Amino acid sequence: MKRKLKSLLLVSLALMMAFSMVACNSKPVETNDDPIRIGFFAPITGPAAADGLSTSNSAELAVEIVNGNGGINGRKVEIVKYDDGLDTKQAVNIAQKLTTNDNVVAVVSGSYSGPTRVAAPIFQEAGIPMISGYAIHPEVTQSGDFIFSQSFSGAVQGKAGGVVAVDMLKAKRISIIAVDIDFGKELSESFTQYVEANGAEVVSLDKFAMSDSEFGPVITKLKEEVKPDLIYMANYYGHGAEIVRQVKNMDFDVQILGTEGIDSYQFLEIAGEDAEGVILTTNMDRDSEDESTQTYIKTYTEKYGLIPDMVGASVYDAFQVLFKVIEEVGTEPEDIRDAIKELKNFRTVTGVLIEYAPSREAIKPVQIQIIENGEFHYFDRIEDLDIITPVPK
Repeated sequence: MKRKLKSLLLVSLALMMAFSMVACNSKPVETNDDPIRIGFFAPITGPAAADGLSTSNSAELAVEIVNGNGGINGRKVEIVKYDDGLDTKQAVNIAQKLTTNDNVVAVVSGSYSGPTRVAAPIFQEAGIPMISGYAIHPEVTQSGDFIFSQSFSGAVQGKAGGVVAVDMLKAKRISIIAVDIDFGKELSESFTQYVEANGAEVVSLDKFAMSDSEFGPVITKLKEEVKPDLIYMANYYGHGAEIVRQVKNMDFDVQILGTEGIDSYQFLEIAGEDAEGVILTTNMDRDSEDESTQTYIKTYTEKYGLIPDMVGASVYDAFQVLFKVIEEVGTEPEDIRDAIKELKNFRTVTGVLIEYAPSREAIKPVQIQIIENGEFHYFDRIEDLDIITPVPK
């Protein structure tokens, strides 16, 4: 009898250990009372903190609105937010936490290409969908089929800039001033390819580090020696503001064409009246008649007391995409991935998302804005599919 009882105890103990091991290695079972957890990371501190603030605000606004409307299929959404400080090592740590500890069903990147492209392979390996709000480097989506970009690629935007420079503004001699990181390289390369293939000449290319702030010698050289009829700036708002100020201070009469990097309230505040007449490629049209765009601008401005920019709007759109597909297919990562791939003609605050290319980069119109009276306004729009469709590398 004792031997039989001992055998039963051993079997029970073995079963308990087996169930314990399964529980330790299984994903927690979701119920309809559990929040839908979505990961998010952005450079909330560090040299890109202004963009981090914009994206963080927009992420929180998107979640606040969807929860205020009852959540998704009756479940609240919870954002799991991290600050990457524009540091790639920190981005790797964040991606590892999100994929192993935080029980998220998807992730939105509100960060630059550097942090986003080192984090993307980790999400791909874990089988968790990630949508990048605005990182432009092609290696982001090349990480695999779980990785998407909500904005157009750098190659598309650079080509669109070429259309503005050559076809719209009729520039013939063009100088480029570019920040020497992924952003500046990708934009300036694709811009150069287009303009040189369409009758214009890039007469100078000046690169600078993120830490640089003195552009006087470069501007002097351009004015007195190079004499371009257009300057293409592939840089961010701080550098862009300083460049346009020095151009105006030197009475240098030249058209300036920028990119989404200067699409920021910070650029308008720092550059002031020196920004007048600057044209830029971006993905947000402030003069859009679309109700969702104007509602986003109004709500964001009233809540935060700031003017929204393209990085924030792009992150807001990324959350809208996730909300849409989760409502339709649920929270299984594979189902979310497949639904994003099939999404077509989805209206966002930055315009209609036509579809995702096979590279999983968004195909959408490129908006051209001009700064007038201290504000961004409509200048033109590029909808030609030959321009806005990314070409696989």
